[in-house]
Amino acid sequence: MKARLVAVGERAPGWVADGFAEYRKRLSYWLPLDLVEIEPGLRGKGRDAVRARQDEGARVLAALPRQAHVVALDVEGRAHSSEDLARRLEHWRGQGRDLAVLIGGPEGHAPEVLARADERWSLGPLTLPHMLVRLVAAEQLYRAAAMLANHPYHRA
Repeated sequence: MKARLVAVGERAPGWVADGFAEYRKRLSYWLPLDLVEIEPGLRGKGRDAVRARQDEGARVLAALPRQAHVVALDVEGRAHSSEDLARRLEHWRGQGRDLAVLIGGPEGHAPEVLARADERWSLGPLTLPHMLVRLVAAEQLYRAAAMLANHPYHRA
């Protein structure tokens, strides 16, 4: 199984790119992880945020691997403990499909993206910068994979 993190937003700050690269490298044996950055929709004075979200949604859907199990990061989704996420990862692996984890833009995901998602995952009620979410999602996938491999990274 391979995983793809599809994230609205481009040009992550160096500390995010470095952190993501570190977890991507650590995951490479257990769960190869690619990052696909999606160009944000145009926002600002005189711009329609709904249209921006629709444009982002179309680009996100186009970036999905064929037949992938799609998990949308969404505040309304299900929160998982690290142990729960490891069980979910084990379940996803058992499906024999690739995995796509989606990070939306400032207004969240377009309705079409949420309709395509097989499930929704919440990182909790906090509002996090979307660039930071990339790093948190990668770390949590690494933690889950490490738990399944009985690696000592997770010491709860």
